[in-house]
This record gives sequence, C-alpha cells and structure tokens, in this order.
Amino acid sequence: MENITTTGNRRGLQGILKDKRTAGDMNGELATLLRNSRQQVQSGLNRVLTLEPLTTVKDLVIVGEGPAAEEIFQYCEDQTVRGYRFCGVFSDAPMDGPLGQRRVGDVSAVKAYALQHRIDIVYCALPGTRKAEITDLMEFCERNTIRFRVIPSADSFIPVVQGSELEFHGAVPVSKIRREPLDRASNRAIKRAFDIVFSLLVITLVFSWLFPILAVLIKLSSRGPVFFKQTRLGEGNRTFVCYKFRSMRMNTEADTKQATKDDPRVTRIGRFLRKSNLDEMPQFFNVLLGQMSVVGPRPHPLRLNDQFRDIIDKYMVRHFVRPGITGWAQVNGFRGETRTPELMERRIELDIWYLENWSFWLDLKIVVKTVTNMFGKDPMAY
Repeated sequence: MENITTTGNRRGLQGILKDKRTAGDMNGELATLLRNSRQQVQSGLNRVLTLEPLTTVKDLVIVGEGPAAEEIFQYCEDQTVRGYRFCGVFSDAPMDGPLGQRRVGDVSAVKAYALQHRIDIVYCALPGTRKAEITDLMEFCERNTIRFRVIPSADSFIPVVQGSELEFHGAVPVSKIRREPLDRASNRAIKRAFDIVFSLLVITLVFSWLFPILAVLIKLSSRGPVFFKQTRLGEGNRTFVCYKFRSMRMNTEADTKQATKDDPRVTRIGRFLRKSNLDEMPQFFNVLLGQMSVVGPRPHPLRLNDQFRDIIDKYMVRHFVRPGITGWAQVNGFRGETRTPELMERRIELDIWYLENWSFWLDLKIVVKTVTNMFGKDPMAY
C-alpha cells in the first residue's frame, strides 16, 4: 500500500509538474511574441499618430529627356510637399541645364541602379519609337515592384498601355499603368484606421480568451511551439515574420511544401484551425504592427515568390499593397494549395483586381464573406 501510494503520488506530482511546464511554455511563447513586438508596436503607433506612413517619401528616377522630363524634375523638387525625392536621370546623351547635372548614366544602367537604391517610381520619357525598350523597362518594373509612369511624347506610347490612367504632375500629364485607389493618402488613412481598430478589437475581445484554449489543444495534439513563424514578403518587397497558430506536427518541409488534402502533417486540432481560419488569428499582431492589413493579397512563402515571379505576368504587382489576413482571391475560392500555375495565375488576377478596385466597402464585404465562410464547407480549406 505504501509503495502504491508513493508511486501514485510520484505520478501525480510528475503530471502536475508537466502541466506547469506546459503552461509555462505557452506563457513564455506569448510573452516572447509580445516582448518582441513591444518596440515595433510603439514605433508603429508613433508612425500612425504622426501619419508618417501616409507621407513616406518615394524615390524616383527619370529615363529619357526633353521639356516634359524637366517639368517632372521641377515638380518633384519640393519633396516635403509632394512626397517625392528625385534621385537622378538616365539618358544616352549628355544634357544641358539642371537636369543634365543630375545625369547618372545611360538608359541601360537604370535597372541595376533601381534595384541597388530601392527606387519606388520610374518615369519614362523615352519616345514611342523605342517601344521595345519601353516595354522591357515596364516589365522589369512590374517584376520588381517598382511603379512605372509614362511621360507622353509626340509619338506617345500611352495608347499601347491598356487601362492606363492619366494624372497631372504640374502641367505634365503622366500615364499610370493601372488605377490604384490606395495610392491616395486619404484612402490609405481610411484603410489603416480600420486595420488598427479592427485588430485591437479582435485581440482584446477574442484572442485574449481564445488563446489559452487553443494553446492547450495545440500542445496536447503534438510536441512543439504554439506559434508557427515564417518569413514572408510584404509591401514593397520588405520581408517580415508572419505568425500563425501551429497546425502541423514539427517537420522539415514546413517552408518548402504546401499543405495538401489529407496531409499527414496536419494535426487533428490543426485541421479544425485551418478549416475555420483560426490559425491566422495571430496575424492581427502583424496588422497592428503595420506589416499586414486585415484585407489584402495573402502573403506567400518566399519559395513560392521565387517560383512564380518570372513565369506569371504581373505576379509581383500584388506587393504594391500590404498583404492581408484574408483577401478577394480567398473569398472567391482561391485559397490554400496552388497545384498548378493556372491556379496561381487566377489568384494573381483576383489580387490585382482588388488592388485596382479597392474601396472601404469592398473591404467590409470581404470581411463579412470571410466570417460567413468560416461556418460553411470550403473544399480548399485543408
């Protein structure tokens, strides 16, 4: 009897210690997440309060020459008001005047310069007779998340750019390749305000009590941390650490292989989390930090970006805006595994449609549809 009692007490004590360690691990993970985010949150809130994200200076270069190019140069000199910083001009021949003093190199040098100096906008003042070079430069900008603008000439290239939108920079009309509502500071302010309010509500009213429940279930389902962290590409090709609730057993293919139907790596609780989208809930911290938005193109693992950026037209255009927890492509059935390039191409088309047709009401529609889809059967949710 004495030995049995001692053994039982020892097992009970071991169980208690194990429970304490599990609780300690969960508290430690959440504390680490909050601690690592504290300075970023403070920095993010400071930027929000000062509207700094809405007035970020954009670096630009001009390719070509002529009176219109000089007018754009003068227009962008007042960088404090306009939000532009002129970095140089690229021309095959030397130029006179103030623009000539800012010549960096010939037209062929602009690509390397744009990548090295992280240029945001390329203004093209080349004549329409150089259509092949203009097309090549435009495609280069699209692949590298650089906005491309066409300055008209007598033999303008604008008619070739379908869906272009004109805006005036001073007295010069400039053609944008596509309409971008979020290029306006007022629209960005509306979207960012919604992101902050909505993410704070979710974190305080839902995450605060749901986290310990899901954390325990995740810990019981398999060994490993509560959170799954993965580096992903965000707005302007900037990388960030994306947080999710861990839905798989620990494995070496997490960063290289997408989840498939009946994937043996997915745990029982993980299957529920993925079907209900609850695995994405920690990303509201990413939203609060300004790395993501509530609604936007879903951020892909770096491997997928490397795989598709050169084979799908306009693939990188989706990075002109912040990635989202949910998006237009996801609520229209294009979520989860992309088994073929055709599926990815369709997802990219929907992402670009969202970018070109953004409105506050569209964001609300996507949020509502995401919530309703959580209670339905989605064949792609696995």
